[in-house]
Amino acid sequence: MAILALGPVLPRAAEQRAAAVGMARPLEDLVRQDCGSCHGLTLKGGLGPPLLPAALDGKPAEALAEVILDGIPGTPMPPWRGLLDDGEARRIAAMLKKGLAP
Repeated sequence: MAILALGPVLPRAAEQRAAAVGMARPLEDLVRQDCGSCHGLTLKGGLGPPLLPAALDGKPAEALAEVILDGIPGTPMPPWRGLLDDGEARRIAAMLKKGLAP
């Protein structure tokens, strides 16, 4: 009986994993295109500072997510709140801390 009860749960878990993987790709594209326009296409810096893991070492992911959402007043860093939600900003911050595949 327990195995039968898990039947409907397993497909949902697989769907959720697939959705998470599918969501990561557009966010990675956004980082490369939109963030890369100021931070350099390889994120090594440009108008904005580098966004490579070594440059972000010691910076909490939550603080990076706040910068993504609220921008930095008085600088070219715009707020993305309204275009991204909190979860998306946290996923981008985690991606940047981990590093994007070339």
